[in-house]
Amino acid sequence: RSGYYRDQTIMMALDLLNVKEYFAALYAHVDLEHEPASGGRQMGGHYATRSLDDQGEWKNLMEQYNSSADISPTAGQMPRLLGLAQASKVYRALDLEHLSSFSQKGNEIAFGTIGDASTSEGLFWESMNAAAVLQVPMVMSVWDDGYGISVPKKYQTTKESISEALSGFEKTTNTNGFRIFKVKGWNYPELLMTYDKATRVAREEHIPVLVHVEDMTQPQGHSTSGSHERYKSPERLKWAEEFDCIAKFKEFLILEGTASEKELDEIRTAAKKEVRKLQKEAWANFRKSIDSERDQAVAWLEELEKEHPSDEIQSLVKGLKGNTEPIRKEIFNAVRKSLRLTAGSNASSRTGLKGWLEQIYPKKQADYSSHLYSHSNKSVDHIEIVDPVYSENSEMVDGRIVLRENFRKLFNKYPEIITFGEDTGKIGGVNQAMEGMQEEFGDVRVSDTGIREATILGQGIGMAMRGLRPIAEIQYLDYLYYALQIMRDDLARVQYRTKGGQKAPLIIRTRGHRLEGIWHSGSPMGAIIHSIRGVRVCVPRNMVQAAGMYNLLLQSDEPALVVECLNGYRSKEKMPDNLGEFTVAIGVPEVLQSGDDVTVVSYGSTLNICSEACKELEEMGISVELIDAQTLLPFDTTGVIAKSLEKTNRLIVVDEDVPGGASAYILDQVLNNQGGYKHLDSQPITVSAQAHLPAYGTDGDYFSKPSHDDIVEAVYGIMSEVDPMTYPAI
Repeated sequence: RSGYYRDQTIMMALDLLNVKEYFAALYAHVDLEHEPASGGRQMGGHYATRSLDDQGEWKNLMEQYNSSADISPTAGQMPRLLGLAQASKVYRALDLEHLSSFSQKGNEIAFGTIGDASTSEGLFWESMNAAAVLQVPMVMSVWDDGYGISVPKKYQTTKESISEALSGFEKTTNTNGFRIFKVKGWNYPELLMTYDKATRVAREEHIPVLVHVEDMTQPQGHSTSGSHERYKSPERLKWAEEFDCIAKFKEFLILEGTASEKELDEIRTAAKKEVRKLQKEAWANFRKSIDSERDQAVAWLEELEKEHPSDEIQSLVKGLKGNTEPIRKEIFNAVRKSLRLTAGSNASSRTGLKGWLEQIYPKKQADYSSHLYSHSNKSVDHIEIVDPVYSENSEMVDGRIVLRENFRKLFNKYPEIITFGEDTGKIGGVNQAMEGMQEEFGDVRVSDTGIREATILGQGIGMAMRGLRPIAEIQYLDYLYYALQIMRDDLARVQYRTKGGQKAPLIIRTRGHRLEGIWHSGSPMGAIIHSIRGVRVCVPRNMVQAAGMYNLLLQSDEPALVVECLNGYRSKEKMPDNLGEFTVAIGVPEVLQSGDDVTVVSYGSTLNICSEACKELEEMGISVELIDAQTLLPFDTTGVIAKSLEKTNRLIVVDEDVPGGASAYILDQVLNNQGGYKHLDSQPITVSAQAHLPAYGTDGDYFSKPSHDDIVEAVYGIMSEVDPMTYPAI
């Protein structure tokens, strides 16, 4: 399931959610035993099952129903749905017996749900079009109550009907497309027959199906602040009362002789009583640990108040003791404020209170912040690093050949790898790093897609959640913006928002940095890295480095973005002997040139310009330590750059993002996180691009992005400040 964030009926019907868990989520209970979907991280009404065990390893997904984790952005569930359904098509087409815990030869179908108003989103249309083209087995339900919050559907949808608007997508003889069914939400017998037929069509014919469920009624307004009376006529409200789906179901049961009205009223009364009971139990479970923390804090604060009589501390103690249902914020605020009020004191009570806080606070912080990245043995930190091996016979080839031959090794090594993107299949990519791969491995594993970046990402997310290892290709880095919302809200947060319950180890392949076109040369790395925390971001300077990163990532279980250098495909590199085996450490910079005067940090294509600039600087008597960051997420986990600053005491960051983009991030990492500020004898300098997209042509590149001259003069300038006699101002 990839659904709408109000699908508690589906979840409860399949025993994937019970009443206590429903309330635990509403209260934001951080204990997975009580709230297994997200550990209190998701808003109420957002559901998920746990695909991973406590060690972050896959469970047998064929032994359970599986619900991918909901997100709130409307229609954001659609791209992932496409991938979940496509996985069945891949499993049906390929012999992947070693992945039998993920699929029974592609027999599974994916269920999608969405509110009618959200079908106006482009993600819905893009996903439905892609599903119709790919012919994947999914059942897409649209719940239609005639409104999008307060806006009637005449302002939302062509012909006031999503099924009518999509009628041109309907599958006919000898065409692709999807089957369309319409049914009234209050007509229970028709619902039964419609869904029985829809699911059989999807599973047996392996095609997508749209079920348009009309005349749905809302039991309440859109939210707790909503009210039907504000935007619905009395006639509409009266109709909704008469055709309320629950009331109609009751009517059906009575007409069928299944139960009498009295029996149904008794069931309703008993159900309300049971729900109230379970609600209270869920609340008691939620309060238990918080109340314990409050009691511990109060005990320490009372001791502190004895040694430090103070009206303010007394007031804090009184406030906590008198608050029968404090939240954690109030508890920890009182403790931390008390410690501030008694700063400098050596009282034993203060020492005890501070010790209690230092012990418990990291655990509570982890309850709300853990699992942004993988905690399993397959995280990038646990993969063995193997250096590339070269022999006397190693030849110099175009970088694209290194990449292509490395991919060939990987596709033979891992039968679950598939790749797809615009022009990826038949011609092997615009830069031909996949040249000949479709002919060798088939069009299921190496395929073309339409121009639709968001659903390319969605295909990858869904298939990665079902055990495949997709490599989704976005043709150029600038085009990533079309998919950035999906990367941010879905992919990057899936482990976090399920508190380690789900993962999607998707690799996104793209190319970017310096070219000579306004729409193909952007390097918005700051926007990317600040949007997709939870995804590893790799920025290799050449194709050997890129290949080593792919080799490592495919052994890990983490999602990653790899940005290949556009100007590296035709650059000559030495072909390693151990293709498919050597790895490049994620999060460890490489010192390419040792020096004593200035540390220069860069990455990607601009790193190669820095390398050329260092040659001229050497002729000028300046010794540069040149460091390739290699990855931005994570960034220098071993303190390589700070160690360099201990020697040079000067830092220049060269970045082709806009001013304050990735360069500001790098400065923060080096100066603050690594403590590099204390080694500086000069102001750190950033050399970045202009605050606009790069102008067209070679001259546009020269004046828009850091050039050889800019880098040389920036380094020379910092040395001129240090020693103006040796390095007079230019």
